[in-house]
Amino acid sequence: MDYDDMLDRAMSETPDIEGSSERFEVPDPEVRQEGNATVVENFQSLCDRLGREPDHVLQFLQTEVGTSAHIDESGRARLTGSFGADRLGTAIDEYVDEFVRCSECGLPDTRLEREGDALLLRCEACGARSATSG
Repeated sequence: MDYDDMLDRAMSETPDIEGSSERFEVPDPEVRQEGNATVVENFQSLCDRLGREPDHVLQFLQTEVGTSAHIDESGRARLTGSFGADRLGTAIDEYVDEFVRCSECGLPDTRLEREGDALLLRCEACGARSATSG
């Protein structure tokens, strides 16, 4: 097997990570008021898109906007108080920066790992590991 054959084989077995970070778009939160609560209708699909556990995302949102919240039986987030889509969208963007995008390469191909008491963000694209505040 010559060099070109080995290179072709290596390229065919390498995961496709070369796209720009624009391939990763987070949908805007769909919010509506329901009494004294703000309901994020598409919360479950947001979490699915981020590849993160809904409880972790909800805990971050509660801290960011300073309220209590829970996930109802249909997978929607219910936050106590009135919050606009802009405010929750900003909080979700902050979550993405802290817990989804790699601090080294900027790609979203990451996963959260617990190592002792520390929560680490491990990038599957570049191999970087960084500590998070969570």
